[in-house]
Amino acid sequence: MKNIKNILFDCDGVLYQDLESVFGQVSKRMTLYISEKLKINLVEAKKLQTDYFHKYNTSLNGLMIHHDIPPKEFLNFVHDIDLSFMEKDLVLRGEIEKLDLRKFVFTNGSSEHVSNITKHLGIDDLFEDVFDIVDAEYSPKPAAKAFDLMVKKFDIDPTETIYIEDIAKNLSIGKERGATTVWLINNEYWGKKESDKDYIDYKIENLSLFLKEIRLLKNS
Repeated sequence: MKNIKNILFDCDGVLYQDLESVFGQVSKRMTLYISEKLKINLVEAKKLQTDYFHKYNTSLNGLMIHHDIPPKEFLNFVHDIDLSFMEKDLVLRGEIEKLDLRKFVFTNGSSEHVSNITKHLGIDDLFEDVFDIVDAEYSPKPAAKAFDLMVKKFDIDPTETIYIEDIAKNLSIGKERGATTVWLINNEYWGKKESDKDYIDYKIENLSLFLKEIRLLKNS
């Protein structure tokens, strides 16, 4: 950990773990959007949404390829969700604050969504910058293009970077580029797929505890 200077956080499933309460809402709005835009029923829309996610790593990617969907309209619609239930995470805030590293968010979502999440968690002022799907030119993780554009935007050296994800396979390109990779253990079907691969350096159960360990190791 001595040479680590940067830390990359995925947003959904990492900065908070109650995916169903947040991404459940996003998913329902995706289904509704697809249904209305393509004039198909909700069952067909949900199937298309899931198929595209599995095939193209985001539903949006598939919709852009096959239906010429306007991406910003889609992102604005699906991320218009109610986060009033979300409480500030003071423990996480304390650990991020104490870390003497450059801190970034690397997401397949939108920067507006990240801002919404981090404000509700009370950590929105702790990150130097956000790299979102628009920055990636709509090429989602784990595409090499997304990772390389992120490295360029943040001006970081991957070999001096810790990269934390809840979707294991997204870490593959990070490892390829020399980052220290961390999978936040979960039981989501898509999240744990490929979690047995050797491109994962660490598997953790609690983000705040792991950040504390990084700090202690760096200072030892």
